[in-house]
Amino acid sequence: MTRVGRDFGDTVQKEAVPPVSADVVFTSSRFPNYTIGANNQIMEIKGDPKVLSMKEVVARETAQLLKQQKRLSVRDLASKFEKGLAAAAKLSDEAKLREAASLEKHVLLKKLRDALEALRGRVAGKNKDDVEDAIAMVEALAVQLTQREGELIQEKAEIKKLATFLKQASEDAKKLVEEERTFARVEIEQAREAVQRVEEALLEHERISRASGQQDIDELMKEVQEARRIKMLHQPSKVMDMEQELQALRLQLAEKSKHSLQLQKELAISKRSEGNMFEIDGTEALGSYLRICPCLEGAPELSEYSFQWYRLTSEAGKKESISGATKSVYAPEPFDVGRILQAEIISHGQMTRVATTGPIDPAPGLGNYVEALVRRHDIEFNVVIVQMNGLDHSSQSIHVLHVGKMRMKLCKAKTTMTKEYYSTSMQLCGVRGGGNAAAQAAFWQGKMGLSFVLAFESERERNAAIMLARRFAFDCNIMLAGPDDRAA
Repeated sequence: MTRVGRDFGDTVQKEAVPPVSADVVFTSSRFPNYTIGANNQIMEIKGDPKVLSMKEVVARETAQLLKQQKRLSVRDLASKFEKGLAAAAKLSDEAKLREAASLEKHVLLKKLRDALEALRGRVAGKNKDDVEDAIAMVEALAVQLTQREGELIQEKAEIKKLATFLKQASEDAKKLVEEERTFARVEIEQAREAVQRVEEALLEHERISRASGQQDIDELMKEVQEARRIKMLHQPSKVMDMEQELQALRLQLAEKSKHSLQLQKELAISKRSEGNMFEIDGTEALGSYLRICPCLEGAPELSEYSFQWYRLTSEAGKKESISGATKSVYAPEPFDVGRILQAEIISHGQMTRVATTGPIDPAPGLGNYVEALVRRHDIEFNVVIVQMNGLDHSSQSIHVLHVGKMRMKLCKAKTTMTKEYYSTSMQLCGVRGGGNAAAQAAFWQGKMGLSFVLAFESERERNAAIMLARRFAFDCNIMLAGPDDRAA
C-alpha cells in the first residue's frame, strides 16, 4: 500500500471522514492479517499449522468415536454420544456467532467502501490512486467474505447433520442402556430366585439328614438293647459254671504237677543220698541260690570241707568248672539256665559229689522284661559297690550302672567313675559265693586291673543287666562271660 504523505494528512484533517456507526460490533480487537498476492489477490496469512479448525476437530473426533464404538461398552458409548451431542450444540452456537460476525463484517466493509468512495472524489493525483487501490482491496475482501460465508453455510449444514446423527445415536445408546439394564435386572432376579431355591433345598436336605440321622441312632439303640436282651435270655448259666469248673481244674492240675515234680526231685535226692552225707537245698531256678547242707546227723562242719561247682553239659561225661565257685553257696546265673549243676565236696582226700535233680529253670517273665529293655538305647540300674579290685568298699552310696549298646558306664551322680567299651578283656558274671545276697550281686571287670562287685536292687535287675550286657557285647562280636568261662 502506498504511504500517505504529509499533504494527504493535512487534507484529511481539513475534511474529516464521516465516523463509523456506533452500532457496529467488532469480534476482535485487531484487524486480520492480510497480504496482496499475484494479480492483486488478497491472501490471508495462515496461522500455526498445528492448530486445527473446529470442523477438522469434529471430524477427527467422529472418526475416533466410530472406530472405538465396537470396543466401548453400552454405557461408555452413550456417554461418548452425549459428549458428541454437547460438542455439536457448541459448534452450532459458534456457527451462529460466526454468522453474526460475518454480518457485522459486511456492514463494516460497506461503510468502509462508502467512506473510500467519498474520499476518492475529494482527492487527486497519487492519493487518488491509493484510494482506488484501497477500494479494490475492500472489494476483494468482500468477495472473500462472501466465499467464506458460503463455506460457513455448508459447514453449518454438515454440523446440523452431525448433530442429528449424534442425537439419534445418543437416543439409541440410551435405549440400549435401558435394555441392558432390564436384562441385567431380570438376570439378577433369576439368580436371586435360584440362590433362594438352593438355600431352601440345602435347609430341607439338612433337616432331612438330621431327622434320618436321629432315626438311625434310635433304631441302632433299639437293636443294641434287643441284642443285649437276647444275649441275656439265651446265655446259659451252665456254660459259665462249666468254665469256672474248668478253670478250677486247671489250677488243681498245675498244683498237682508242681507237687509231682517236687516229689520226683525228692525221690531222686533220696536215691542219690543213700549213703551220702550232703544234699543241695534251694529252688533250682534262676534268681535263687543253692546251698550244700548235711543230710545225716553227726556230720562234720562244712568249714572242714572244700567245694567246687561245675556245669554239666549236654554231652555225657563232660563238665565245666565254674571258676571262683568254691563256697557252699552258689547263685545260678543266666549261663546256668538249662544245665545241671554239680558240686564236689573234698575232705581228707575223700570226695563226695552232689548235683541238682534237673536243669536250672529260667526266671518267670525275665525274657519279656529283657526284650522290653533292649528297645532302649541306654538302660540304667541302681547299684551299690560292695568290692573294688578285691577290697571291701566302705561307702554304701547309690551308683548308676549304664548298660549301652556299645559300652558300660558306672556313675555317681554326675561323676563318671569308669566308662569302658565292650572288649575281650571285659568280664561280667554273677557273684560265685557270698551267702544269701549272692543272687543279687554281680562281678564286673571293665578292664585289666579294674573290677567291681555290684549289688543290685533285686535278683531280676541283676540277671537282666547280665543278659543285656552279654547281648549288646555279642552284637559287637564280643563274648562276655565270667573268669575262665567257655560259652558256645
